[in-house]
Order: sequence, then C-alpha cells, then structure tokens
Amino acid sequence: MSSPTEPPRLAANRAGADRGAVGAAALDRSLSCHITDLDRTFTGRLDGGRIRVDAVAPGPPARKAEIRLAMTGDDLLALVAGELGFAKAWASGRVRLEAGVRDLLRLKRLL
Repeated sequence: MSSPTEPPRLAANRAGADRGAVGAAALDRSLSCHITDLDRTFTGRLDGGRIRVDAVAPGPPARKAEIRLAMTGDDLLALVAGELGFAKAWASGRVRLEAGVRDLLRLKRLL
C-alpha cells in the first residue's frame, strides 16, 4: 500500500522489486570470480543474498561454478565501493557473467 505522498505506481514498482530481490536472495549457487589482471580466482557460494568466499587460488577457476564472474581488480574495487554499477559494467563488457538461464533471470532482479 502506498503512503499518501507516494504515487501508487511507484509503490507497486517498489513492491515488485522487493519480491524480485527476495527471490534472487534465495539463490544457493557455487560462485567463482576470476580477477583477470591478478590471475587469481575467488571461489565460494552465493547463499541467502550473501557471498561466502571459501578459497583464493592462482589462475583461472579450476572447476566450473554455477555462477562465474571475471573482471579486473580495479573494477571489483569500484563495484564494491559503489563507484561502478554492475549492470553498466556488464553491459559494457567490463564484467563477464556466465550462468544458467534461470540463474541469470534471478540475478537480473538484483541489478
């Protein structure tokens, strides 16, 4: 329900986004992030909307995770600091994301 000062359409959009984020947060998937310029890979899990890092290893990922990311160290730092938006970085090719179609659709809700 919208507040007296909030337009009903905005309230409906926000409610839809909240439901989408809840669905995406329910993901429980293996995750790898290859930092290309450092040639290091972080592996772990995306679970309950949080990323848990289990290991860091040299080189590209040894195993194929369900969700795979690749980017430079500078881009990772910019993403974490909020200076670079994920959707923009992905669309421009600065961040590579590989995952199954269902996972991509669920992750899209978070972007």
